[in-house]
Amino acid sequence: MPIGEIVSIGTELLLGEIQDTNTIHIARIFRDLGIDLYRTMIVGDNIVRIASAVQEAMQRSDIILTTGGLGPSVDDATRQAVARAIGEDLQYHPELWRQIKERFTRYGREPSENNRRQAYIPRGAVAIENPVGSAPAFYVDTGRNLIICLPGVPREMDALLHEKVIPLLRSRFDLDQLIKIHVLHCAGIGESLVDEYISEFEYLTNPTVGLLADAGRVDIRITAKAPSVQEAEQIISVVAAQIRERMGEAIFGADDETLESVLKQLLLARGWSLAAFEQGLEGRLLEILQRGDIPLVSAQRIAASDPLPVFQKQIQNFHQELHSDVTIGAYYVPGTVSQTLSLFFIYPTGEYEATRIYGGPPQLGILWAVNNTLDFIRRHILKPEGE
Repeated sequence: MPIGEIVSIGTELLLGEIQDTNTIHIARIFRDLGIDLYRTMIVGDNIVRIASAVQEAMQRSDIILTTGGLGPSVDDATRQAVARAIGEDLQYHPELWRQIKERFTRYGREPSENNRRQAYIPRGAVAIENPVGSAPAFYVDTGRNLIICLPGVPREMDALLHEKVIPLLRSRFDLDQLIKIHVLHCAGIGESLVDEYISEFEYLTNPTVGLLADAGRVDIRITAKAPSVQEAEQIISVVAAQIRERMGEAIFGADDETLESVLKQLLLARGWSLAAFEQGLEGRLLEILQRGDIPLVSAQRIAASDPLPVFQKQIQNFHQELHSDVTIGAYYVPGTVSQTLSLFFIYPTGEYEATRIYGGPPQLGILWAVNNTLDFIRRHILKPEGE
C-alpha cells in the first residue's frame, strides 16, 4: 500500500487569511483509494522552503501531492521549487503556452507575459492540462516517487484530481485496496477510562483503533484496509462487536448518529414527550434539542439569578403544569478552575438528581454540560423496561 503526503502551498494559508479545505478533501480521497497518508503540511510561497518540504517527503513517501503556487505571479514558486527538489531546470512547453492563450481567448482576454511563466515546468515532468483554469498542472515520476502538483483553487484542484490524478494513481500503484472507517460514539465516560477498557484493541494493525475525545464525548475510530467494502466491513464488524460488549451502554451510537438523534428515537419508541429547562447554558441545550427535532412540550431558559433550590422548584411546577412525560432541568455554573452541572429529572416512574464536575478548558464547559445532559436522559430515563 503506497504512502502519501500532502503539501499545501501559500503564505495566505499560513497567515490564516483562507482555510485549507484542499487537504481535507485530498485526505479523504487518499483514504478511499487505500493510500496511507503519512503527513500533511502547509508551506509559504518560498522556493527554498517548498523544495525542502518536497525533498523531505521524497525520503518517506511514494506520493507527494502539492496544491497551490502554480499561478503567474512572482511568488507562485511551486514550479521552481519542485525543479530544485529533483535537481532539474525548468523547461518551456510551447503547447502549454498555446493552451493558456486559447483559454484566455475564450474569456475574451489576452494573457500577459507573466502568464508565460506557467508554460515552464520541471524538465522531465508531464503536463496535466487544466480545462477549468489557466494554471497547468504537472507530475514528475522519479521511479521512487510520484510528485503531483495541482492548482490551489479548490474547483480546479478537484476537477483535475478526479479526471486526471485518480486514474494516474490507480495505474501507477496498482491500487487494489480501500480504507473504510467506522466510528463508535461514547458519552458519560472520559478518554482515559475508554482507553483503559479497550487498550488491547489499539495495538491492532488491521483494523487500527484510535480515540478522539471531545467535551463529554469520546469517539472510537475503527479503520480497516481490504480489497473490497464487504471485506473491510467484515474486519470492522468483528472488532466493533467486541468493543461494544466491552463498553456497554457507554456507546450511544455509530457513524452519523448523534446524541440528539438517538434521544429522539428513544422518545418516539416510548411515546414520551419532553420538557426542557436550562440555566447558564446560553440556550445551547435548547438549540440542540430543537435542531434534533425532539418532541418537545416546552423548552425555556430560566433567569440566571435563580439559586439551585428555586430552579428545582420551578422544574417541579412546570412538570405539573405541562403534563409532560419527562421534564429535565439543567443548571450550569461556570468557573475558571472547574464547572458544575446539576441535573434534575422528573419522569413517569420517579425523579432523579445528579451533580457533575468538569475540570477541562472553560470554553468547552457548556458543550460538556449539554452532552452530559443528553446522555443522562438516555441512560437514566429512557432505558427499556427491565434494564
